[in-house]
Amino acid sequence: MDTTPLPHWRRNIYLFLTSQFLSGITSMVVQYAIVWYLTKQTGSATVLSFATLLGMLPMVLLSPFVGPFVDRWNKKALLIIPDIIAAIFAIILSITGTLLPSYPLWLIFISLLVRSIAQTFQMPTIQSILPIMVPQKELTKINGQLGMVQSANMVIAPALGAFLFASVPINWLILLDVLGAAIGITLLVFVTIPEHPVIDEKVHVLADAKFGLDKLRQTKGLWAITMTGAAFTLMFMPAASLYPLMTMGYFHGNVGQAGLIEAIYSVGMLVGGTIIGLFGNWPDRMKPILWATVAMGITFGGSGLLPGNHTGFVWFVVLNSLAGVVTPFYSTLLMSMIQQSFPAEQLGRILGVLNSMMSITGPVGLIFAGPLADTIGVEKLFIIGGIGSLVCGFAMWIMPSARHFDQELQAKTAATVVEEPSE
Repeated sequence: MDTTPLPHWRRNIYLFLTSQFLSGITSMVVQYAIVWYLTKQTGSATVLSFATLLGMLPMVLLSPFVGPFVDRWNKKALLIIPDIIAAIFAIILSITGTLLPSYPLWLIFISLLVRSIAQTFQMPTIQSILPIMVPQKELTKINGQLGMVQSANMVIAPALGAFLFASVPINWLILLDVLGAAIGITLLVFVTIPEHPVIDEKVHVLADAKFGLDKLRQTKGLWAITMTGAAFTLMFMPAASLYPLMTMGYFHGNVGQAGLIEAIYSVGMLVGGTIIGLFGNWPDRMKPILWATVAMGITFGGSGLLPGNHTGFVWFVVLNSLAGVVTPFYSTLLMSMIQQSFPAEQLGRILGVLNSMMSITGPVGLIFAGPLADTIGVEKLFIIGGIGSLVCGFAMWIMPSARHFDQELQAKTAATVVEEPSE
């Protein structure tokens, strides 16, 4: 198939990134507001873990079966329709909050589940269209710039969310999701997304999911990285889901400080994404991935060793800013390698399986996260997560297929690359 970028690809991709920024920020403000509402109303690690579990389950269970539709259906529709559905549920949630004195937990959980299902369709769609919207040689940088956009959202959203959560009733705050959907859909209308010639081909869900799994398993180094990433998620996700409780419970902070931690982490991610976006063409991307995994282990585990007082919170801010800087080096560089490893028309099916494999252990960890945090303390989960990250980094380093994967990939790409037009 022809994956030659559009003549004005740069203008097109930046319009797309702008739509992701403006629509994403409203969605994230609402997401933070819901989490803080649960934290304030219940103070329960179990409730927060269950809420995060609902957010992850669709990614784990549906991703392998969503991939075939991503490869064949209209990409723009796959980005727009989930936004409309999420906006409808936001309106339902807002009306319920207006009529009742407090939200039933079951309704909040259903809302979180619907938002996650929408993201399960949108995430592999975005991941699969980037390689057909930009030249191959620019892919790592554009992934870094997408990471910058997502990080910028995470910088602004916690601070804005904390301010709005304190000053605007949550039933009105939730309507920001509707505004975000309207902005995102309007901008996407003007974005050109090349479509695959297999768009009308019949979907065979189980066979296509098996196809994605087989392709992934045949790529030995990437399969090793995927398995290591699944182990990392198992160790890391339980504590990551309890950030608000760490701030408001262990450090005795408030909603504003919980928002500050989220913003500080995201500022770090913005810095890391900026570095990748400007200097992303490394000859071996596995080296920064390995160092990032080690750094995340040190900063995350160190957070769990801090005293539960104001001084400890200050160091928590410092460690999370450093953790934020290194996070994009793992996620962004890995995604760029995946996108360059397979033909664009197969990416939806492969990414669906890969997203599921990388996420599947998260719910397992989350099942135990709440009860464990309530029993041994939330800070102990941060120590466990830090140790797990270090172990996963060491595991990738000692496996030659993982350690040398990008060098072999870039050598193969250099041998087959054709001259691409650029602006």
